[in-house]
Amino acid sequence: MSAEYSLKAGGYEAVVTERAAALRVLRFNGRDLVVPFPEGGPIPDYRGIIAAPWPNRIEDGRYTSDGVTHQLAVSEPERGTALHGLAYPLDWALKEHDAGSVTLTCTVGPTEGYPFVVELTAHYALSDSGLHCAVTAHNAADVAAPYGVCPHPYLVAGSSPLDEWILEAPVGAFLEVTPDRLLPVSLASVDGHEFDFRAARAIGTTEIDHAFTDVTFDGGLARLSLRDPAGTGVGMSWDESCRWLQIHTADKPAPIPSRIGLAVEPMTCPPDAFNSGRDLIRLEPGATHTASWSIYSL
Repeated sequence: MSAEYSLKAGGYEAVVTERAAALRVLRFNGRDLVVPFPEGGPIPDYRGIIAAPWPNRIEDGRYTSDGVTHQLAVSEPERGTALHGLAYPLDWALKEHDAGSVTLTCTVGPTEGYPFVVELTAHYALSDSGLHCAVTAHNAADVAAPYGVCPHPYLVAGSSPLDEWILEAPVGAFLEVTPDRLLPVSLASVDGHEFDFRAARAIGTTEIDHAFTDVTFDGGLARLSLRDPAGTGVGMSWDESCRWLQIHTADKPAPIPSRIGLAVEPMTCPPDAFNSGRDLIRLEPGATHTASWSIYSL
């Protein structure tokens, strides 16, 4: 069983696991703000993980970097993609831990399809204003590495069904995707579309598993709110390093529990960025990159 680390501060409590540096639990005054998962078992649906060195999907697990074609393991065989990076199955090493914070590290690569060496550091800290996370990547090799990152929490607004939750998301465009593989096709405006949540409204029966962009930042932060009509809510903010946002209504076929949380994933780049190059980070030798986000009660 991999280790885990408990944090407490200001009415908040969190549990972060050694495996995947995943956020297993986040509560405020005893109320879940994310969908938790059981201690000691597998991590279902990538809940709470840090997805790096790429978020989302790479088509066929194949890409070209600096003229060299690489083949990753296809980790999502039903769609023929490499999904959510290489840090997910790893046990991250503990660097620091106190009552309100934990810092974990891991190294991805060199490995099949990713002949680079990227050192990752995830720092989680609780305060009166919520949970704050920053992930820093350092290129420890002598060649430039393609890189991207995102968190993967499933937010919980309250006890009402997800269909009744009221979403406000500061995003003006989304990537249309293929229905079978969820791979990018083209960018479209949310104007007049069921995905337009720039003004707060109920999610209803809308099914979403798409990447959004044209993010509105205010004072360097974008802010999403998710409220339960019963009066509770959860918010998430992120910095300008993440100009993409994946939203997923967690739809599952019966008898699997469906729509139990809203996946909200601020991403540094869109799906299949290793091929498109869109907003892909080129991490030069010795360079670092940091992305940060927060989750808090409303």
